[in-house]
Amino acid sequence: MPSFSAESRPIVVLVVFPDAKLLDITGPMQVFSDAKICGGEDYEIVLASAEGGTQLMDTGVALLTEPLERLRGRALHTLLISGGWGARAASQDLKLLQETVLLADQAARIGSVCTGAFVLAAGGLLDGRRAVTHWYSCDDLASQHPSVKVEPDRMFVKDGDVWTSAGVTAGIDMALAMVAEDSGRKVAVRLAQTLVMYMLRSGGQSQFSSALLSQTNDASGRFDALHTWIGDNLARDLRVDRLAEQVGMSERNFTRVYRKTTGRTPAKTIELFRVAAARDLLEDTSLPVATIAHRTGFEDDERLRRAMQRILGVSPSEYRKRFGIEKD
Repeated sequence: MPSFSAESRPIVVLVVFPDAKLLDITGPMQVFSDAKICGGEDYEIVLASAEGGTQLMDTGVALLTEPLERLRGRALHTLLISGGWGARAASQDLKLLQETVLLADQAARIGSVCTGAFVLAAGGLLDGRRAVTHWYSCDDLASQHPSVKVEPDRMFVKDGDVWTSAGVTAGIDMALAMVAEDSGRKVAVRLAQTLVMYMLRSGGQSQFSSALLSQTNDASGRFDALHTWIGDNLARDLRVDRLAEQVGMSERNFTRVYRKTTGRTPAKTIELFRVAAARDLLEDTSLPVATIAHRTGFEDDERLRRAMQRILGVSPSEYRKRFGIEKD
């Protein structure tokens, strides 16, 4: 791992290519740029590409970049590969791969945003490591690179000094986590506040909220209003007959149509919503687990524990330990 003098600014290299997603670049770039004003590191940010010069992004915006080869021999703090529609082609660019592998040896840590993981994987930099990419591309990453341990339902994954993340906002979350690693959690929280982020999200969180997942599965939007009502009434009696009454259907017809439309039973949806709400309270409050269980519609903390263990693979206390906000 390269060493850094106290006088040198940590160098963050953002690797871009034609048709990269602009927000995959500017999101993390903004985080690293603003870290100094929140008491963090004063990063030197470099945009680089295989050939250098102007690179056209997916939005039509052109970015001026340095050739990657000019960075050879420099001690790099972070090497971050952007994602987007052009990432698949970039993963076949031999010059880009060669330079990326060379610079990875000079970097204290490397990472990717979204489909930038395909570039790291093509260079062998994810072999034997846990990784993630955008949910839409996780299956492709796993099938094309079987030596990569893809974890499809994660915001971002840190495996040693190698980081990978899901879509656009997850890249921002990952950059904030990197700042937290460099300068402490307080700085990262302050930075998230300046960016008007709702919260500082941890990598182990799901790429989907339960509400978003329900909307995604229910492409017609037929039950959107019901899902909103469920989210607002988690502590109430939400048996199937009550849900059917809410949408003006018979219980039998509602159960059949709901499952056909969303791919899951009403009871499963209720459980997902309740676990998601409990997860938020575990992250953001110091409320006792029993109180959280009551507020989210579980009859007791044991039922909450079993549901979280089944869905997230972790108990409420362990989840809070890993992802809860530290109190000053």
